[in-house]
Amino acid sequence: MDCAAMSSEQEPGYLGLAPYLYYSDATAALAWLTRVFGFTEEVRFEDASGEVFQATLCAGNGRVQLAGVGPEYWAAKGVEGPVGQLNIVYVTDVDAQYERVRAALGEELEPEPPQDQPYGARVFTVADLGGNSWTFWQQTSDTVELPSGWREVRPEDHPEH
Repeated sequence: MDCAAMSSEQEPGYLGLAPYLYYSDATAALAWLTRVFGFTEEVRFEDASGEVFQATLCAGNGRVQLAGVGPEYWAAKGVEGPVGQLNIVYVTDVDAQYERVRAALGEELEPEPPQDQPYGARVFTVADLGGNSWTFWQQTSDTVELPSGWREVRPEDHPEH
């Protein structure tokens, strides 16, 4: 069952969800994400010097927001810089996406090849130039092989949720 089919009357009418990622060089990040992953640029906002300070990318029906921030932004927050996050991108053919990413990266980086996971997915992960990880995920089965003693629990198993 997909998330749209699981909506409830209590849900506030969600329309989607997008990561908002910080980069020290948003211009370079925008170029890298479109070149390597094949994301499509929806809009960018540039300063007077032509540097990107914010942009929106599309990945299928999903969006990725990115922003360029300098060290002064992090200093004001009392930290050294951003902590990378993991982003999952669902794809129909993870092996084809791997080949595309690998070809786009060339000698820059050799990502680990896709691996089958016990939760019915085939995935590979690559880090971008801002320290964020991107896992490309193809659901291959609805069968989950959990370790002994583990169990799968869904909301319908607990009506109080």
